[in-house]
Amino acid sequence: MSVAKFDRRLGAGFLATVPLGPGVYRVFDEAGALVYVGKAKSLRRRLSQYRRATRRKAHRKMLAIVGLAARIEIETCASEHEARLLEARLIREHRPRANVDGAFFFLYPFVGLARAEGETRFCYTSHADLAEGYELHGAFRSREVTWSAFSGLMRLLDHLGHRSRAPRATAKGLHVVRFRRLDAALVAAWSQFFSGASRDALRALSLALVERAGARASAGEVQEALDALVAFWEHEAQPLLEARRRTGFTTYPVAQHERDELFLEARHLAREAARPAGADDATRDPSR
Repeated sequence: MSVAKFDRRLGAGFLATVPLGPGVYRVFDEAGALVYVGKAKSLRRRLSQYRRATRRKAHRKMLAIVGLAARIEIETCASEHEARLLEARLIREHRPRANVDGAFFFLYPFVGLARAEGETRFCYTSHADLAEGYELHGAFRSREVTWSAFSGLMRLLDHLGHRSRAPRATAKGLHVVRFRRLDAALVAAWSQFFSGASRDALRALSLALVERAGARASAGEVQEALDALVAFWEHEAQPLLEARRRTGFTTYPVAQHERDELFLEARHLAREAARPAGADDATRDPSR
């Protein structure tokens, strides 16, 4: 049990001073560095979980944070939603070392398309400023899902077009692949796919690949790449479009630092829409 350690580091009477309502807590170490930011619907209930944490695998992070804590600062909020937004902003601004989600927003990737000099160009980057001249889509959250889809699409397009030799100099952090002789209609449809608006490009690509002997001969690899594109659509492209529609967010592409708060607002609006008319805060979703 971490009761003794929690009381020793923060004081046996600390929990009694913590408000019952929603808010954000900031954990500082002995050197005064901010090491963790968390939010809660009930601050006292949440911090009491740290005090009672055991050596179970599910409690390891809480035990580690208790081990770092020299003091905890509390900031109350009017609602759990406001606490979520404040937590996201603080993590983005301070990047505490015990926080992972949202701390590395600057790595969220974009996918870009461009037509120039008779070529179709695709790019993958986390630096929107490097992709001048590209129609950018994103920012997407998962680098793994987005890169798997991007690289898979490039392998599939090798069956349909002619990959151009890479330029002698490409900016660091900007991955560019260029094709000649790609069908213009298919290319145009990929903009709709990456924006989350339509899967028609994926359907057209699948039909085109069936006609290619090389694609049929490597059916396993082709299916793996198609599966990666489906996963990207379901987990990145389409959810981003739905979040923009729900919130009325019109700026596109979405800036990396705005993406997480956009999704928090969209989820809040979805919960509010699903809440029975006249229900009070006690009936709201208590998820953390």
